[in-house]
Amino acid sequence: MAETLIGVEDLEPPRWASVDAQVAAAGTWRTLAAVPSATGLVIRLAWRTSRWLTALAGVVQVLSGCVTAFGLLATASVFTRLLEEGPTPQRLVAALPSIGLLVGSFALRGLLDSAAGAVQGALTPRVRHAAQDALNAAVIGVDLAAFDDPDFRELVRQGGRYAMNSIEVANRVVTDLVSAVISLLAAMVTAGVLNPWLAPVLLLSAIADGWSAMRVAKLGYRNFLRMVTRRLRLFVVENLMVARDVAVERFALTLQEPLMTEHRRIADDVTSEEVRLEARKTLVRLVGRTLAGVGTGIAYLVLGVLLYTGAMPLALAGAAVVAMRTASTSLSTTMYAVNQLYEHSFYIDFYRRLLTTAHARHHVSTGVTAPTDPTVIRLENVTFTYPDADRPALGGIDLEINRGEVVALVGQNGSGKTTLGKLITGLYTPDEGRVLWDDVDIAAADRESVHTRISVISQEPAHWPMTAGHNIRVGRLDRHDPSGAGWAEAVDQSGARAVLEAFPRGERTVLSKEFKDGHEPSGGQWQRISVARGIYRDAAILVADEPTAALDAKAEATVFAGLQHATRSRTTILVTHRLANIRNVDRIVVLDDGRIVARGTHDELMAADGLYRELYDIQARAYER
Repeated sequence: MAETLIGVEDLEPPRWASVDAQVAAAGTWRTLAAVPSATGLVIRLAWRTSRWLTALAGVVQVLSGCVTAFGLLATASVFTRLLEEGPTPQRLVAALPSIGLLVGSFALRGLLDSAAGAVQGALTPRVRHAAQDALNAAVIGVDLAAFDDPDFRELVRQGGRYAMNSIEVANRVVTDLVSAVISLLAAMVTAGVLNPWLAPVLLLSAIADGWSAMRVAKLGYRNFLRMVTRRLRLFVVENLMVARDVAVERFALTLQEPLMTEHRRIADDVTSEEVRLEARKTLVRLVGRTLAGVGTGIAYLVLGVLLYTGAMPLALAGAAVVAMRTASTSLSTTMYAVNQLYEHSFYIDFYRRLLTTAHARHHVSTGVTAPTDPTVIRLENVTFTYPDADRPALGGIDLEINRGEVVALVGQNGSGKTTLGKLITGLYTPDEGRVLWDDVDIAAADRESVHTRISVISQEPAHWPMTAGHNIRVGRLDRHDPSGAGWAEAVDQSGARAVLEAFPRGERTVLSKEFKDGHEPSGGQWQRISVARGIYRDAAILVADEPTAALDAKAEATVFAGLQHATRSRTTILVTHRLANIRNVDRIVVLDDGRIVARGTHDELMAADGLYRELYDIQARAYER
């Protein structure tokens, strides 16, 4: 067997998959309780989307069921009039009104079914949109640390992928179920009126169908949970085979065939499991349908016995057969709808718990507003640990930064520089300790009031698929800059003006190859645009995290000079490996293994002969060579 290339064979499943496995293994009555719960969620979504369409759908389906019931009664009347004492021309004429009502009921039923289809067609896409919008609102508002949790990311992906389809299916099925249940009740009542023995025997086939449906649904959902990690690996491999951002290395490293081999191996495993699953489902369905057929046969046997013993007159036998056929059809529709709801209730419940999980990771506003331009930022004994990490990324951090200071965070890879920058700006919330802006604990402050005060320039900036101009203005879309002075400062101090002028359509160039005539900037161009975006945001606190990693030495010096000029009235935190660029900052904070090990000016740290001096000398010798 070839060695696993993507991930490992024994990937641990997400925590939520273990919880769902317990749900899938629950008893029959507990799992059946999920059906009305899922139905209620879909109905509430539909009601919020369009009350009048939801009400109209319900009214049309109820009317359709009532018309079916009326048609059955008309059928019984026709058979009674024609067969009670033998058909004659006079009795045929007498039965014409009942026949007319029967024909009219069938025509009206067809009209109502068409109307129900039209209403459903208008309602279903609205419900799907409402469900997706609720999911988007829940996910987009979670704290930043949630996206560092692989369990949460996979929960969102699976919830969006499977739950949306299940909600759409359930929305269609619910209205069909209403009509089918009314028709079934009408047929059962009609059969019961004709003879009390007919109604209960008709339920025998329903019991068998229901049992097989529940077994099939549980088998499918357990398989879904069991295959989560393998499907995740399959998704990753599929993305790697077509993703543009890895295309160069995919070709240069000749990884096409290894990736294809890996995909085939995982896909073969998944396919084999699906084939085994379908075989088990088929066996369960076969048993269920056999038992359902036996139940239907018993119902007709009972009818035959009733006729043979004279317990039911021949005149009513025809009406009984029609009622039984209607009941059988309605029962099949009802069971199909219930089966669909039961099967999809797992995924709808999955969606509901996804919303609950996402909302639990929202910041709860206390009404406290963060200071507009804090005089001092103070960190007191701050500790932070990433999700699923076995040790803190930062521990025991005490730091004070005054308004207008330029402070550099330096250290080796993994020392905690970037994490500290995110804690200072409130993007992360500490597990222990406090981050204070003018004595306001920003963990308790309104998130928007914190985030509007900060600007972040990332080492790996987002490649927004917008025009070049919007890529900069998105830094603060609501900024009032009628003279263009803010724009000019941003593009000049970042060096982005030359970048914009080099694009085919200037600032109107779309920066994405996903669109026709789109343009893909170089890494250095993206970084200059990112710096311009950060400056244009015009925030009180600016964090620049390795903002020049993709730039040459000359461009890097230009950007750092521009940053120091543009941030002269702001509190600025620079995160960098390149120590030559920070000699003139107000203070340098040195981190090692998640702790602050030194702080001071460049001259003070060089004189101290510690880690900073060691790192600086290593870089200086490299430049000398």
